[in-house]
Amino acid sequence: MNLQSHPGYSEISPECKSWALNTPTVEGSPGSFAEDMDAVCAFLKQGIHLQHPAHCFGADVDFVRSVCDESRNQFLGFHRGEIYSNLTDGFAISIRVEALVEKASIKFPGLVASPEQVEEDSGRKLKDKVGYERSIGIFLSHIFSDPCAGSHLIQAMLQPLPSSLELLKKFIKDEALDLGAALVKRNGASVEVRMHNPKYLNAEDSGTLTPMEQAIDVALLDPHSEICVLRGTTSSHPRYKNRGIFCSGINLTHLYEGRIPYLWYITRDLGFVNKIAHGLWTESTQIRDPMPTLEKPWIAAVETFAIGGGCQYLLVMDHTLAEETAYFTLPARKEGIIPGLANMRLPRLVGDRLSRQAIMFDRRIDANSPEGRLIADQIVPDGLMDDAVSQTIEKLTSSGIVSAAGNRKALRVCQETLDDVRRYMAVYSREQVNCHLSPALVNNLEENWLKPKSNRTH
Repeated sequence: MNLQSHPGYSEISPECKSWALNTPTVEGSPGSFAEDMDAVCAFLKQGIHLQHPAHCFGADVDFVRSVCDESRNQFLGFHRGEIYSNLTDGFAISIRVEALVEKASIKFPGLVASPEQVEEDSGRKLKDKVGYERSIGIFLSHIFSDPCAGSHLIQAMLQPLPSSLELLKKFIKDEALDLGAALVKRNGASVEVRMHNPKYLNAEDSGTLTPMEQAIDVALLDPHSEICVLRGTTSSHPRYKNRGIFCSGINLTHLYEGRIPYLWYITRDLGFVNKIAHGLWTESTQIRDPMPTLEKPWIAAVETFAIGGGCQYLLVMDHTLAEETAYFTLPARKEGIIPGLANMRLPRLVGDRLSRQAIMFDRRIDANSPEGRLIADQIVPDGLMDDAVSQTIEKLTSSGIVSAAGNRKALRVCQETLDDVRRYMAVYSREQVNCHLSPALVNNLEENWLKPKSNRTH
């Protein structure tokens, strides 16, 4: 390792330089896994210790982080398959990404941040974080880069949450669930899932993640319905009092305050969003079923706007209704993050140029425009969404929808396979953690969110 190529080398403290000079060489040869693991984990544990504000500041911070990242990348580049196999008992058990990261921190201390370190950092504002989560992004990027490990992890994330199975029993009995941030109700042949975070215009945050995934699980598992509908509830926000709101995307105030962890992005996109797109992974009774998924068609009903993550939902829908005055945006540049899997999915709907305009240049797409009609299948007069949804469901179910799941799967064969998702996640995991912990993100939030918000309140 060429230490002089790392940032701040000429200014680092003797302690950091002494540590870096002991960087282990990863052999990567057959049978070297245990030896490499012991050496790298011991080195990285020291590196994480040095990154703590009590021990490291100034040029040392960037230098130690850079050396740790290079050592992780080298070790994972050689041994990612063995690591994942070790964590899953030779691919015999399915582990969700949150538990996988925690288990990796125990079995390979130093390779990824421990839950205690992440918890410690969660109490800091985004601009003050040590950045322990960077190790998680690097780890997951390598796991997704491995075809076998990455595919296995994606399949694990498509399985229903254990808590959802218990909630399903209650839903079958009561035909309704109040999960706090998500409301589920059966309406004849359909199940309606409503996002419910009225104080924040149905924004997404740490408190909405699990309820939304439980709601999606229940809607897909419900044996008495054929169609799923995704909507928002009415707002209590002064500017949109009593108006129906679809979703305003990630809660930017919570993001700035450091209350949204990096794993939130991964869990969201591979959890309920991917379940809408690909269905629930099941144990198929058919031999070698290439897509053993349980799925139903999804309808979105957009009132007022679908911003950021809200717009991302529309990219996995089978049919989208939108009010005449509704609009869609993906303000990723202003936010400073990657908009989930929209970079892969949006071009299929609107083409490459418009996708770049929306993602990189903040283009607003009005629903009732030629471009908006590439996303919205049906434009509805404001205030008439309830009737429009009912009519659409009636039209879909009147002649039966027995082929719906089969057609969804057939469409995905050439559009978006799970391996496409895996390859995307290999890039997304790394780039999103870089964005999440970047000073540029903090600056973007201050300039494009906090200042305008402050001006609106005065």
